[in-house]
Amino acid sequence: MALKDKKLNSKDCPYCVGKGYFQLLLGGSETCMSCEGSGQKR
Repeated sequence: MALKDKKLNSKDCPYCVGKGYFQLLLGGSETCMSCEGSGQKR
């Protein structure tokens, strides 16, 4: 799912768009430091 296709809910973390992780360019993923992987806004 592309970032532009995802609708941001009011409870979603604004940095990872509610996914809880970031997709890295060279492969793999990294946990979002803002929400600590939960995908929820603090």
